[in-house]
Amino acid sequence: MIVVTGAAGFIGSRLIHALNAEGYTYLVAVDIFDNPEKEKNLQGAKLLQRVDRRNFLAWLDQNEQEVEFIFHLGARTDTTEFDYQLLWELNTDYSKALWQKCTAYQIPLVYASSAATYGAGELGYKDEEALIPQLKPLNPYGESKNEFDKWVLQQQEAPFFWAGLKFFNVYGWGENHKGRMASVIWHAYRQIQETGRMRLFRSHHPDFKDGEQMRDFVYVEDVARVCLWLMHHRQHSGIYNLGSGKARTFRDLVTAVFSSLQLPAQIEFIDTPADIRDTYQYFTEADMGKLKGIGYPHPFTELEEGVRQYVARLESSRSAS
Repeated sequence: MIVVTGAAGFIGSRLIHALNAEGYTYLVAVDIFDNPEKEKNLQGAKLLQRVDRRNFLAWLDQNEQEVEFIFHLGARTDTTEFDYQLLWELNTDYSKALWQKCTAYQIPLVYASSAATYGAGELGYKDEEALIPQLKPLNPYGESKNEFDKWVLQQQEAPFFWAGLKFFNVYGWGENHKGRMASVIWHAYRQIQETGRMRLFRSHHPDFKDGEQMRDFVYVEDVARVCLWLMHHRQHSGIYNLGSGKARTFRDLVTAVFSSLQLPAQIEFIDTPADIRDTYQYFTEADMGKLKGIGYPHPFTELEEGVRQYVARLESSRSAS
């Protein structure tokens, strides 16, 4: 059995469909299956079993001999969440408990970290494990992820293979349920359909013009491909960046959405909301040398092509509804 936590979520569901495409159907989906919008992500998926997240650790004790691999992608991913207790419970303590079971049962584990651990990028975006204790995330979500990364690196015992993946700005099909936390592409598509234009955050940083804040946008299908490759090549444990390796501006991204819709770009600027303005990242770019250095061979999808594919699927879904 292959287990995917966060299975009904954005990345988890795309990974399940990618596993199905490779012929894997003996899959255990772990989540809290109470969101109809997330349930749509698993339509057509071939699964062996669904397990409630709250019962999963006990389930693992009973079924560990049949589990071949675990992808731990479930987490509280809201970067505006300030309930430290909730974030530590879901993102840090739950992950520690799962790590300890994977260690005891020697089950290989790939888990989701985040580029939010890098904070403002004072130390750059290189996935050197020696730098991780020095990182200063800008929000509690990033802190909860970095705390687990630090804890992992302190462990004397580990699964025979494990990898933590620092996801950068992932976009693609399956994020409808994320609301405010969905990618700018998803918001752009909806706004353009409703108003014919797109609003972006104004820059509040003297080094960046409006719309020229930069992010490393990575296509969710590329993320799934990396996860599958790690499952097939269980040799180099560690913490890895997972982005495209190329920072692009929000203006580039939104222009690509307009282009995919064959519309002229109409962009307006609004102030960044006060609750996130002081912790807003103006530049992120994954150094992908470490993953490529262990042999990862595949190129990453160019932003314009990923946006084109994503918008085409959004258009297809819209016309079918």
